[in-house]
Amino acid sequence: MTEHTKGEHQLEKAAFAGGCFWCMVKPFDQLPGIKKVVSGYIGGHTVNPTYEEVCSDTTGHAEAIQITFDPEQFPYEKLLDIFWQQIDPTDAGGQFHDRGSSYRPEIFYYNERQKELAEQSRRQLEESGRFDKPIVTEITPATEFYSAEDYHQDYYKTNPLRYKMYRKGSGRDAFIKQHWSYKKDEAQLRERLTPLQYEVTQNSATEAPFRNEFWDHEEEGIYVDIVSGEPLFSSTDKFDSHCGWPSFTQPLVESSIVEEVDLTHNMVRTEVRSKDADSHLGHVFNDGPGPNGLRYCINSAALRFIPRADLEKEGYGEYLSWFNK
Repeated sequence: MTEHTKGEHQLEKAAFAGGCFWCMVKPFDQLPGIKKVVSGYIGGHTVNPTYEEVCSDTTGHAEAIQITFDPEQFPYEKLLDIFWQQIDPTDAGGQFHDRGSSYRPEIFYYNERQKELAEQSRRQLEESGRFDKPIVTEITPATEFYSAEDYHQDYYKTNPLRYKMYRKGSGRDAFIKQHWSYKKDEAQLRERLTPLQYEVTQNSATEAPFRNEFWDHEEEGIYVDIVSGEPLFSSTDKFDSHCGWPSFTQPLVESSIVEEVDLTHNMVRTEVRSKDADSHLGHVFNDGPGPNGLRYCINSAALRFIPRADLEKEGYGEYLSWFNK
């Protein structure tokens, strides 16, 4: 299924079921080329089902998300990569603590190319040996998608505290960390990183203010995790906070950042770590100039800078569109 909007590339839809749809929106929502993410129901045999009906496992529907995206900016293959990293693909009876067919994992394809790519990605996952049980996630044609009730939409935004508690309590976050976190090789890290980069990212050290690489850096581009290459921050959100460290009003993608309570040095602070590599990055404070009033104070030693001109060749081409807004 495709859409065409004046001044844009031809848009497509994708649909994924991965357990509770509250937890499936955020990983996709802020990525370049993603136009809309809607929570809803798909794959059943009744019309306009309610949340209570779907949860009763009598309608055949799965809780799912439907994504409207620009494949020229963010290809379907990358959506598949993100999808697999949110779920337990070996469990067809539900996801984590949520049981029943309405919580089953499933890929719903809208055209033959999506089907082929989905089947290819499933084979690659099976062959990777990442899981010691068979991959049982089904790949089926998309049927009518019904939007869920308003209070289910953008739940991570409207109920942020309950959302975080639910993710942690459901067992989803622990599973993802166990199976999808960046696998660190201690010897390789020590060889690849400078002593300062290692101490900052692995031992939560802090570099000196005003004597670090990016505190006054103004070139256009993005900043990625020095360990894993995960995109973290953009020059478009960078500002001079006069603190001597790189400061940003927001992350490039919110789901790439993990916040932890830091009680060291007789202070109560919010530590910022990267999700994939669990690298210590810095701290976030409530004294920033942006609409959210946040200041992400980050160590230069935790970052690698990718200039705008090099984004395509470095594998971050989807972020080019953010500099054309």
